[in-house]
Amino acid sequence: MATLVPWLAVLVAYLIGSVSFAVVVSRAMGLADPRSYGSGNPGATNVLRTGNRRAAILTLLGDAAKGWVAVFAARMLAAPLGLGEWAIAGVALAVFIGHLYPVFFRFQGGKGVATAAGVLLAISPVLGLATLAVWLAVAAAFRYSSLAALLAAIFAPLCHAFLFGAGPISVAILAMSVLLIWRHRGNIGKLIAGTESRIGAGKDGAGARR
Repeated sequence: MATLVPWLAVLVAYLIGSVSFAVVVSRAMGLADPRSYGSGNPGATNVLRTGNRRAAILTLLGDAAKGWVAVFAARMLAAPLGLGEWAIAGVALAVFIGHLYPVFFRFQGGKGVATAAGVLLAISPVLGLATLAVWLAVAAAFRYSSLAALLAAIFAPLCHAFLFGAGPISVAILAMSVLLIWRHRGNIGKLIAGTESRIGAGKDGAGARR
């Protein structure tokens, strides 16, 4: 039974990640399904296109919180449940993958920026805040959420390696960064072409999918 505990922890983390707050919050507030407009991406940036900032903030906080809760709980319960560093790394990656491919919403998930931030904050507040600072600085300077996410994704594994060295958690963070960049591949093309929508664009996304 003890050998199953790490796998159960990973499964629970995936199920937690599969709760799409963009869809849940939109339904609760009587808004359109975020998968039906703009980029079709169930995330805070797309929800913001409705003009409802409260819904976007709740989505952002919910998506970040699930990443933080899953990893924080795994770390706090590591000793009593016998969870090693690889198991915690698996939990971190699983909750992130749950957001990208949620079983509760036909595997149509978001791009993972907020959930990744929550995971990083649970791993290390210093790492999480430093990565968030990179996102905020780029977003404020250029008003491209996708560009901010891409640069933060590159920064996070480098920062973790510098602060803590290589290990299972480093592998999980690197995998998250690769997946996040892959999910933004369409945005990369639009950034190069100059057609990417900026933060605060309307429902049509100025013709760009974010």
